[in-house]
Amino acid sequence: MRQRRSILRHLAAAALLVAALPGPATAADTAKKKIALSNNYAGNSWRQAMLKSWDKVTKDAIAKGTVAAAPSFTTAENQATAQAAQIQNMILQGYDAIVVNAASPTALNGAVKQACDAGIVVVSFDGIVTEPCAYRIAVDFKRLGSMQIDYFAERKLKGNLLEVRGLAGVFVDDEIHQGTTEALKKHPEFKMVGSVHGNWTQTVAQKEVAGILSTLPPVAVVATQGGDGFGTAQAFKAAGRPTPVIFLGNRHDELTWWKEQRDANGYQTMSASIAPGSSTFAFWVAQQVLAGAKVPKEMLLPLLTVTQATLDRAEGHRARRRGERRVLAEGGRRLHRQGQALTCRARAATRCCRRRTSPRHSGRSLRCARRACTSRAAKASASSATTAPASRR
Repeated sequence: MRQRRSILRHLAAAALLVAALPGPATAADTAKKKIALSNNYAGNSWRQAMLKSWDKVTKDAIAKGTVAAAPSFTTAENQATAQAAQIQNMILQGYDAIVVNAASPTALNGAVKQACDAGIVVVSFDGIVTEPCAYRIAVDFKRLGSMQIDYFAERKLKGNLLEVRGLAGVFVDDEIHQGTTEALKKHPEFKMVGSVHGNWTQTVAQKEVAGILSTLPPVAVVATQGGDGFGTAQAFKAAGRPTPVIFLGNRHDELTWWKEQRDANGYQTMSASIAPGSSTFAFWVAQQVLAGAKVPKEMLLPLLTVTQATLDRAEGHRARRRGERRVLAEGGRRLHRQGQALTCRARAATRCCRRRTSPRHSGRSLRCARRACTSRAAKASASSATTAPASRR
């Protein structure tokens, strides 16, 4: 519950920041706008959940007439060149905004700049781009790497460490790895004795860890990147080796295994990951920019963590995922409501101006518009406060 409230505060802060910044006199109608998702990879459970979140929220937005279309596209291979070509095709197809989960922070900059020059709004999330014209919804992935070493150190653990990395050549993998290695320099009680790429997938992680285990000395702790913890545990079990403390990544099979081990022998660990529903927040940011709202170019989403004390409250991966979608969708809806408020004010001002066409009545028109929308905005804020989810994601 406490973590859910924290996430809501982060998302609410973004929405409030949008409201606080000066907006246009007239909010644009986005009913005819098209927003596309450019995704570079879909080979693990997190990416599948991310795409499902996008599909669910955008279908609802289309049904309500908020946007005209919001398809998602995933490249066949995780190659920046293929994704750059994909973005260029989106430019030719006339999309008004492109949401990007990038294969590289820099290799897509040329295509992103072309999109911006064509008047297209570009919003990157998870795997962000560095092109200044794009909006960035970032996660502190280095922190995800360093927090694992900090956690092991806080528990007074020491010894050999095995690192299970993500997809080679991807920005997110590099960032988490850098966070891990930097933290290890501060904690000499740990020694990295091996590193493999598990591709954020249980089956690949199990195969790669199994292939290196016979060459390793006893392993005390395992640093991971999400989606690979259960596979790592299965590799140790199959090799007949003691199970080390494995940092997990919020996946259903990982949390289920953790509960079983805790109940059987008191196994202790921690779990953390970014929410797959972050794609839906990126969608609403793009929609609000198209509507004319002044949205911050840089936004930061929090990591979602599960501890020994909150494991039971996690209630399994499916319940967590439903909760996180509600949280992120609520943040997006708050952004959307700001756009509706602008639209309301613009329409009210138009009605008032019809009655007061003289230039000297322009101030009265604006005051009339504010009065007309005050009641509606208050009701929307009250509805937001009373309908926000109260339990953990």
